[in-house]
Amino acid sequence: MSTLTTPVWRNWAGNEQTISAEVARPNSTDEVADAITKAVAAGHTVKAVGSGHSFTAAAATSGLRLELGGLAGVVAADAGSGLVTVRAGTTLRQLNAALAGLGLALPNLGDIDAQTISGALATGTHGTGAGYGCLSTFVAALELVTADGTRLRCSPTENADVFAAARVGVGALGVITEVTLSCAPAFTLRARERPTPLADVLSGLDEYVGTNEHFEFFWFPYTERTQTKVNNRVAVSDAPLPGWRRWLDDDLLANRVFAGACRLGRAVPAVIPTINAISARALSPREYTGVSHEVFVTSRRVRFVEMEYGIPRAALPEAFAGLRRVIDSLPYRITFPAEVRFTAADDIWLSHGYGRENAYVAIHQFVGMPYEEYFRGFEAVCAALDGRPHWGKMHYRDAASLRAAYPRFDDFLAVRDRLDPGRAFANDYTERVFGG
Repeated sequence: MSTLTTPVWRNWAGNEQTISAEVARPNSTDEVADAITKAVAAGHTVKAVGSGHSFTAAAATSGLRLELGGLAGVVAADAGSGLVTVRAGTTLRQLNAALAGLGLALPNLGDIDAQTISGALATGTHGTGAGYGCLSTFVAALELVTADGTRLRCSPTENADVFAAARVGVGALGVITEVTLSCAPAFTLRARERPTPLADVLSGLDEYVGTNEHFEFFWFPYTERTQTKVNNRVAVSDAPLPGWRRWLDDDLLANRVFAGACRLGRAVPAVIPTINAISARALSPREYTGVSHEVFVTSRRVRFVEMEYGIPRAALPEAFAGLRRVIDSLPYRITFPAEVRFTAADDIWLSHGYGRENAYVAIHQFVGMPYEEYFRGFEAVCAALDGRPHWGKMHYRDAASLRAAYPRFDDFLAVRDRLDPGRAFANDYTERVFGG
């Protein structure tokens, strides 16, 4: 296990950073347990970090930071049952490639694959699809190292309360070292992407969500236009996306040209509505097929900050109207489109979808541009609609307000009190959202 002294950690967006007293890079669960017990004995707090793709300070620590890049790869796989055990530091990109080699795939994904599997699960990362919960619903078992170095195996039949809490644990219960996932046979998706008037999307939501396996849309502020995307399983890949079209749409337009437009908007805010209108009209329809993870995942290189709220699906029209009011009231302009996705209900205590079908609305702002009034305004809209903030995205909620949003909040805290009474895995963020 290698260590460094007083290095700086920054997240991907650059809005969070910290200096840790020590950094350890364990290569085994035994090394994780040893590092934790030594840090606790020295009076240090401990945090495991993944790829830094969360926009909160959930992984920040001034004590011991555990970087899990050496704890990667598939441990065991059974193609017949679809159960695959993977080490916690494995990125989704690595996992997707490994599963493809086994003839398997995760049943659903978000649109970023840079996160580690443990980081993605800890914050409730999700994709879109009325039949699918967040990625944590695919977890069949997990291994957690607690503050005293104990290796705790958790599943629906073994330490079931810890399992219910740790599948979305926000890093507050211990360090997850292995996860067993229920995977599907590898499959092909047909994607259909097209510009669609906002009014048509909102009036046809039930059909869009109900008749497609995966549906989402992006709305461009100051316009009446969206870009919709539906993904559905098909038997064969009969229309792969040509390389030149992928480069044109996903590299040149979605990243390089969009980055230039954002920089122009940051320098000359008055032109942002015009830029958004041009961007919305520049998008053209496309339809293609491909391996599931290649269709789900897109390249995101333009830096931004983000807030995302899960709300009851029936509340989406009211939330969307509130979003538009907030944007219209701001003293500055918004460059990024809002993203809207949908998930099924689940039974994970701190999942945003616990006990209900959710609509998710994600709002963004280009790095270096003002955002707090925007984010606080939209949060007020969502909080009034029983909204739950994404654990990995920016928000301003505290334990008192979150307790009312999560029916099993106190059950989670009880597990935390039992596993980590000395708060070895606490930091400023967990103290705010869970209390001391």
